[in-house]
Amino acid sequence: MDTVEFGRLLTAMITPMNKEEGIDWGRTEQVLEHLIATGTETVVVAGTTGESPTLTHQEKLDLFDFVLRRANGRVKVVAGTGSNNTHTTVELTKEAEACGVDGIMLVVPYYNKPTQEGLYQHFRIAAGSTSLPVMLYNIPGRSSVNMTVETMVRLAEDVANITSIKEASGNLVQVMDLIAKKPAGTAVYSGVDELNLPYLAVGGDGVVSVASHLTGREMREMMDAYFAGNPTRAAAIQRKHLPLIRALFMTSSPAPLKYALSRMGLCEETVRLPVIPLDSDEKEWMDSLLFSQGILR
Repeated sequence: MDTVEFGRLLTAMITPMNKEEGIDWGRTEQVLEHLIATGTETVVVAGTTGESPTLTHQEKLDLFDFVLRRANGRVKVVAGTGSNNTHTTVELTKEAEACGVDGIMLVVPYYNKPTQEGLYQHFRIAAGSTSLPVMLYNIPGRSSVNMTVETMVRLAEDVANITSIKEASGNLVQVMDLIAKKPAGTAVYSGVDELNLPYLAVGGDGVVSVASHLTGREMREMMDAYFAGNPTRAAAIQRKHLPLIRALFMTSSPAPLKYALSRMGLCEETVRLPVIPLDSDEKEWMDSLLFSQGILR
């Protein structure tokens, strides 16, 4: 299977909400069109950037269906169906496949603090419930558990439709170890925008990005330069956007991103509790970066 079946640039898409905290379907379409226009090849819908912990089961299904219909084959759609409940994950995964999505993303279960064997069994059962390609998502900063290289490799070897891994530990030694040991044909994506280029430099296949909402064209340019043999150009682009990337995580995500997109006229800044909007100082800082980066003029 092609190691870049989802392309090089995947975006973990926000879920636009109105002032009453309901899903804003018009803005959802607007954000999708913006991402397509700026180089995204695959959107991940109802991932953690999409505020999956506070979306209902039905809202997630409605999002999968809506984005699929509006995308109409122009980009691939990966459904974030993972949770900390294996049975719920299996149920939503089956329903997402029935909607017609192109793939599934499964996050490491949060809060439960499962053992490595527990992680293996969770992902084996969840991935086994679908015929779609599955992306594992390791993000210890949010899940409190790091999926080890041994567990990721074991899963990729044992479960045929686990075809990619979004690695967001930020540990480049772990990433290199994973890339060295993974089965051929298993893609490894950066899940840490600050380290997108370093992930590529040690053998990564692409990125699953948050910042691409704002810098999609430049991120594509960075990857094109790197894979064309111009790491100096790629590094210059990565360094240019580093202050903005860091600002997107100055407080609980996706509040900074939603504020930035609201300044671009793409959505409201509304987030669901327990995440709260930026305060006035944070907004001032974000505004300064958006102007200095040329995103706002």
